[in-house]
Amino acid sequence: MCLLEQIKHLHDNGLHSNLITLGSLVLTVAENQPENSLLPAARYQTLVYVGRSLHSQGEFRRAEATFKEALQYAKATAKTKIAKTSDMFKEGLTEIDVKYEMAECNMSVRQYTQALTLLESIPQRHRTPKVNMKLGHLYQQGGMERPAITAYKEVLKECPLALEAVQELLSLGVRGAEVASLMINIPGSCAATEWLSLWVKGHAYLHNRDYPNAINSFRQLEENSALSRNVDILATLGESYYLAGDSKNALTMLQRAHSVNHLNLRGSDLLASLLASEKRSRELEDLAMLTTSVSDTAPQPWITMGYYCQFSKKTTKAIYFAHKACSINPRCVEGLLLKGTLLLELKKLQEAVMHFREAMQIAPHRFEPHKGLVDCYLAMHRSREAVTIASNACKLLGQTPRALTLYASVLIKDTLTVSKGKSLLEKALKEDPYHLPAVYLLCELYEQDMRYEAAIELLRKQVAVQSTSRLHQMLADFFSRVHDEEKAAHHFGIALSHEPSNPRALEGMQKMEAAPDTVEPPPYMEVEEDIADSEGEVEESDLEAVWSDVDFSFGGQ
Repeated sequence: MCLLEQIKHLHDNGLHSNLITLGSLVLTVAENQPENSLLPAARYQTLVYVGRSLHSQGEFRRAEATFKEALQYAKATAKTKIAKTSDMFKEGLTEIDVKYEMAECNMSVRQYTQALTLLESIPQRHRTPKVNMKLGHLYQQGGMERPAITAYKEVLKECPLALEAVQELLSLGVRGAEVASLMINIPGSCAATEWLSLWVKGHAYLHNRDYPNAINSFRQLEENSALSRNVDILATLGESYYLAGDSKNALTMLQRAHSVNHLNLRGSDLLASLLASEKRSRELEDLAMLTTSVSDTAPQPWITMGYYCQFSKKTTKAIYFAHKACSINPRCVEGLLLKGTLLLELKKLQEAVMHFREAMQIAPHRFEPHKGLVDCYLAMHRSREAVTIASNACKLLGQTPRALTLYASVLIKDTLTVSKGKSLLEKALKEDPYHLPAVYLLCELYEQDMRYEAAIELLRKQVAVQSTSRLHQMLADFFSRVHDEEKAAHHFGIALSHEPSNPRALEGMQKMEAAPDTVEPPPYMEVEEDIADSEGEVEESDLEAVWSDVDFSFGGQ
């Protein structure tokens, strides 16, 4: 076998480090003794093979330089008519192939502008589907939506089942019917076309922010026996619930997706945020360990580690992990949100604002960037900006319970607008009677107005259908206010069984244990010092009997 055949043989067998060594020697000989070594076509092809091997070994800059040298050599050789380009540009080794691989090297070192310039230098009629797909990503990353749409449409013309291109077109605002028309030449049976049509509809609803219909479509697919337990559909269903603000169902679906295939990273970043918000530290730790063992080149493992470090009060490390996720994917919304939240915790408010604004530019339909900005502006005592952001959130996201509650949370801080804020909270609870953030805020207003019975009634409705540490702690506080110590102790106990470190529940319980017989009367009651024992004074023996019935074991529910 000749040298070129040996080099190709090493390439085909994946012996890239061996090829790099041999290729370096052969190319040096070719440079020093051109008349006694490789023919021009063989020299060009050797350069390409060496470049590919360097790319596979992660030496991206050196690989790009080698590809560039190969193209320059091919053009110089053709210009001097030493060899024909048709002899050099064999199948798989064409100028288009080499430029594409150079662009991949550029992207690996985050030189996106250079990568775009390289791919744009390929004439449109010669662009392959993979070139158009890469162009679509680069255009989209640069905020150039029109050329991105054109590129993705070109992909679908040749590959109608390129489903990532379908999703990207829908995310860019192309109507579902138009996208479906590009997929008319789908091979396969009618049954396959039927579920595929529902899949496209589901994603069209999702990107149009019609979350109820998106959830319905994906549930139909998941309940279909042919597609049940499909990890991508489960993850998409979880994402749909998450975007709709239904954390409970989102957590269930994302956990199911993770259990079906724990090596699939899709949705693991959202799952981490939900586990952190639920304070489920053990599951969060397990998720972080699992995802980081899968890959270190995707943003999701770094985000899961970031949430775990945030939960463990290692904020500096958490910021590093969030930054790492953003460096891997500059448009990583979850990474930007996590970093913004961490910077807010550290009171680095201007930097936090910058990250939340960037997240909002990429995903204006997401609730979290709006809330992050509101929290930042409130912390900076810039109430007017906070009101503007919250008001715009209601206009952009619709008058959903989350958006209404966010707007109300700003309004109730001003005595002039507190009544409007209260009406917005009541409206939010009409939309969703069990939206906890609205419940918590409304109860705080009831407490300010000393409407303890109204707060108790609202909280009792909640604990009848859902149970959280904060709900029971608040209910216990209100029972304490109205001197129902037995019920207060009961709900403090439940609160601590959910969250043993709940500070307000611990404080309430300690006060009750320390001084069960000295209860501060509510402000609206006047207690006469000379009330007769027979008219309402509780005997010490009776009080002991009451407390003996209360269960103070908080080991679990």
